[in-house]
Amino acid sequence: MADDSGPRLPLYVRDVLQTVAAVALVGAILFAVTGIWPPMVAVESGSMEPHIDTGDMVLVSDTNRYAGGAADEHGIVTRAAAEGYTRFSDGGDVVVYMPPGRTGSPIIHRAQFRVDAGENWYDRADPDAIGAGVDSCAELTNCPAPNAGYITKGDDVARYDQATGLAPPVAPEWVRAKAQVRVPFLGWVRLAIAGKL
Repeated sequence: MADDSGPRLPLYVRDVLQTVAAVALVGAILFAVTGIWPPMVAVESGSMEPHIDTGDMVLVSDTNRYAGGAADEHGIVTRAAAEGYTRFSDGGDVVVYMPPGRTGSPIIHRAQFRVDAGENWYDRADPDAIGAGVDSCAELTNCPAPNAGYITKGDDVARYDQATGLAPPVAPEWVRAKAQVRVPFLGWVRLAIAGKL
């Protein structure tokens, strides 16, 4: 009996097409859930340990998705306003941000509190997070605040990003995403492919 079902794709072509379709479907689902692309970032440093480790892959979302009750108009909950809202075992959102002029990867740190442009935020700061011997706003980097934004800090870093000069207060438009869930070790694959090991 003759087979008249027409031409068939070679087995390897069919397998490749099925794999591509599966990856596209997973990507579409992740985009629908997170509202952002790419929906995952690989963590390159230990600044957020022990809650997020180097080599973790972190699922991120648009800032206005999954906002806590104490979220501001940009969808961010700061540690100071958290009132029981936690992400990665501590109060406040962990944000992924990219200040102007930065080269390389974005920074992923926790939003501590928000400041207005020109604000003297020295009195609101945790004395341990501004550095020893800093006794006034005049002695504190980025104080008064050169712009409105968030004061940020890595969970495993002693000082605020703004006190070290890593970034000025993080303007809301510099925030690319909020961290939602970590997948341990999966980021090592991404870091190896990118040559960042």
